[in-house]
Amino acid sequence: MNQRKLRAGDMALIGMFAALMGVGANITSMAPFLQVAGIPLSLQPFFCLLAAMLLGSRRAAIAMTVYALAGLAGAPIFAQFSAGFAPFLGKSGGFILAYIPAAFAAGWLLERKAEPGRFLYIAASLIGTGVIYVIGTTYMYIALKLWLHAPISYGTAWFYMVWFFIKDIILAILLAFIAPAIYRSIHKATGFKRNHTSSI
Repeated sequence: MNQRKLRAGDMALIGMFAALMGVGANITSMAPFLQVAGIPLSLQPFFCLLAAMLLGSRRAAIAMTVYALAGLAGAPIFAQFSAGFAPFLGKSGGFILAYIPAAFAAGWLLERKAEPGRFLYIAASLIGTGVIYVIGTTYMYIALKLWLHAPISYGTAWFYMVWFFIKDIILAILLAFIAPAIYRSIHKATGFKRNHTSSI
């Protein structure tokens, strides 16, 4: 019975964060000018890292995978309410994919300790953000250069993303300070544990 409840709880949390990723992708849908190089401003990195800090590596990565697959299957949950395979071939496709390893990496780092301290939360946030931007920006460069034939250098691609990167670094550090309290509240209320599957 407990295992069934755990599985049901896992599915609910995974579904919730997959939905939050869709919300985070479209917070600027009413303000299309808030974008750089065609990449809309979003809260997806924030929700990705929050999933890692609350759910742990495996469930957070599964939530990001569910988000990507749901959009691929046709749910309008990618940026600008897009869906299908086309977004994966565009400039933001790498970010959709990057959330999966980023969530796993951040969650895995926190699972190394039963009660991670503030420094570990900050490190997990920054590492997760780094994974998102290294994969996402590199993919964007490839999409612009090879598929869209844009005359752009790899350095220019990073220049386009610098303000987004700064924004997400700030949010990542902020998240490192608020996520522990959120996790403790959830654990106290429900008994939910992030690292119950940490032996990998």
